[in-house]
Amino acid sequence: MFKRPNPSLLPAGLLGLTVAFGLAVQAAPAAAQGTAGDEDGAKASETGLPLPRFVSLGASEVNLRTGPDRRYPIAWVYKRRGLPVEIIQEYGVWRRIRDVEGVEGWVNRHLLSNERTAYVTAQVRTLYARPESGSAAVWRVEPGVVAKIVLCEEDWCQLNIGGRTGWIRRNEIWGVYPRETID
Repeated sequence: MFKRPNPSLLPAGLLGLTVAFGLAVQAAPAAAQGTAGDEDGAKASETGLPLPRFVSLGASEVNLRTGPDRRYPIAWVYKRRGLPVEIIQEYGVWRRIRDVEGVEGWVNRHLLSNERTAYVTAQVRTLYARPESGSAAVWRVEPGVVAKIVLCEEDWCQLNIGGRTGWIRRNEIWGVYPRETID
């Protein structure tokens, strides 16, 4: 049910999570196992909001559970407020999420935030003064950095990290869809 990240691919503590050992995986209630999709492949949502959709962790400690209830075991403990996650399913107050490494599980919606953030992927990336690669490089960021998304247009997103802003190519971050506009 859960894909555990390969530690050799991640710097220590990159996602700020700890692993709970000796888990008993239980099946989620039938109503939470799957949702019907419509003709274009979008999943149904209890809240009427689109699925999937990106949000971020709204607490400094978030338990990821194997099912949509407190009685299910904790699979992971995230310790990184603001980390972008993708909601892929809803069940009452529970949201099934996926993180940047593909790990999936259930969290209470009260531990999530609608603030849009991005995770810088793969290697050191350059942020530019304008949304074009010919513009001045304003600074560079390490992989694993989490930034607030200011806006996204075309192939670029403007990020804010600690009050500093710059433009990055959309395909160099995780937390925004390929054709999504954020303003």
